[in-house]
Amino acid sequence: MAVEIVDLCVNCWACVDVCPSDAISEGKPHMLVNAKKCTECEGDYADPQCASICPIESAILDASGLAINPPGSLTGIPPERLQHTMNEIQAR
Repeated sequence: MAVEIVDLCVNCWACVDVCPSDAISEGKPHMLVNAKKCTECEGDYADPQCASICPIESAILDASGLAINPPGSLTGIPPERLQHTMNEIQAR
């Protein structure tokens, strides 16, 4: 069981200091999770701390490959509405 940080990560380092198992380190082009150390914070916290602090939606996946912070979860804007709004802005 381990989370995975994907290419959407911007290497902001926010997750490194909050990881209770020291499983996150710098990588190229994004932060890396040591799967042998990562516990998804089970037993320590209700939610993975890296995802709780991550400012990028869909940058961290759970062990089943699902985004812990899916599109719209941090902004409160549903993805379909965001795309519509972005299209309107670009048309100006």
